Amino acid sequence: MRQPSLSQSDSHRGGAMAAALVLLLPLLFPSIFTPLSHAFPSLLSEWNAPKPRHSRLLKSALQRQSSDRQLADLWMPLPQQPLKRCSRSDSTSTALPEKSQGYIQVFLDGGLNQQRMGICDAVAVAKILNATLIIPYLEVNPVWQDSSTFMDIYDVDHFINMLKDDVSIVRELPDEYFWSTREYYATAIRATRIKTAPVHASANWYLENVSPVLESYGIAAIAPFSHRLAFDNMPEEIQRLRCKVNFRALVFVPHIRSVGDALVSHLRNSPSSSGAHGTNYLQKVTDAKGWQGTGKFVVLHLRFDKDMAAHSACDFGGGKAEKLALAKYRQVIWQGRVLNSQFTDEELRSRGRCPLTPEEIGLLLAALGFDNSTRLYLASHKVYGGEARISTLRSLFPLMEDKKSLASSEGRAQIKGKASLLAAVDYYVSMHSDIFISASPGNMHNAIVGHRTYENKKTIRPNMALLGQLFLNKSLSWPEFEEAVVGGHKNRQGQLRLRKPTQSIYTYPAPDCMCNA
Repeated sequence: MRQPSLSQSDSHRGGAMAAALVLLLPLLFPSIFTPLSHAFPSLLSEWNAPKPRHSRLLKSALQRQSSDRQLADLWMPLPQQPLKRCSRSDSTSTALPEKSQGYIQVFLDGGLNQQRMGICDAVAVAKILNATLIIPYLEVNPVWQDSSTFMDIYDVDHFINMLKDDVSIVRELPDEYFWSTREYYATAIRATRIKTAPVHASANWYLENVSPVLESYGIAAIAPFSHRLAFDNMPEEIQRLRCKVNFRALVFVPHIRSVGDALVSHLRNSPSSSGAHGTNYLQKVTDAKGWQGTGKFVVLHLRFDKDMAAHSACDFGGGKAEKLALAKYRQVIWQGRVLNSQFTDEELRSRGRCPLTPEEIGLLLAALGFDNSTRLYLASHKVYGGEARISTLRSLFPLMEDKKSLASSEGRAQIKGKASLLAAVDYYVSMHSDIFISASPGNMHNAIVGHRTYENKKTIRPNMALLGQLFLNKSLSWPEFEEAVVGGHKNRQGQLRLRKPTQSIYTYPAPDCMCNA
């Protein structure tokens, strides 16, 4: 093999040093790069991590000490609830008809959890219409550009077999309907496409509007199909079927479960060694509370991506550059339309409408009593601001891990670049954790909260309005903050809540999916 010449080696070494210098320049000469960041906010805003916004609270939180009683209460499983999952959700009362009325196609947009709810509704609509369901088509996600199919995410054989006594399901279109594709419906108005399904449509709406199309053409394609079936005034068998799909039929493919099992095993069986303080420090932290830390971990869904930050219209402390970058992003993605943009940052925070930053969720966990021996798994796609924004959270919880730090190179290769598969792994790990907490409400929060309620597992729901008001009070001492947080979350740790009218059966599975204990 030809060896590189001395000059080539010097060139490579010089190139590496130049690249390192370029990365360090904004830190070494901030005065030079500040004007540049204003001129090109989208380029540099995520480089410049904001300083902690709650430095007084943070200083106290870093010095906190949790009592044994406090830790024991935190990790104690939920007591038996008055309702539990029941076998009635495993079957429906109406037998499968001898003859199908035709084929139902659905096209599902959104992320993993929005699509999951759409799949459950699609099975229910097929049951209502006595039709055969074609495995749902998952649209390419416009934000993450993920083209994963149903079969990439879910175990199709299990899905079909689990529901074989309830609904007829086929993997793909029969040959005579080969033309019924997404492209076919995108080019013109088609008689077989149902485009007018209202949000939360009734069972009767489908019988009156979709059944005639099935009778005429043998197939009906429903798009869009997101939140297109009501949660109220449904026959009990339809509600039970939706529960069965969500909690029993939708099982991830083997390689997702394998990666998830490996992550759970790491979290339960060995302390982290990847934190900033090094192995020896982390071992001492774990040993100090060894009775508590062994085998237990918390999953934190840190819902703080650029989409969330931009759409909230809140200020996250990144200064003028960050505000300009988010404003530009809003203009490109939503033509400037932003949720709650008519309110000030203070008004939004006091009403609980701002997503919690990594710093704020860390202070919440610390106030609840979690100490620096807590094993924390970070379930997120991409955090806005990157590691620099997460650093404060990591200083509070040095035993913090994620898919990148725990998964093997082989495991990462199977899911790399696929947002839905990455989210599926996070979902799987979340369902196997001792405690789950989401920094802000959203589809994953709703899906996990509902599933863990069904399984009677502890889930902490942040009191967003209370926290917003507490973080606005800059004179609050740590004992006062801690007392307010603990008092405001006593009944927000997974206690059973019955579904109210119009609420989702997937977030509130009681009483529809559950029976008396």
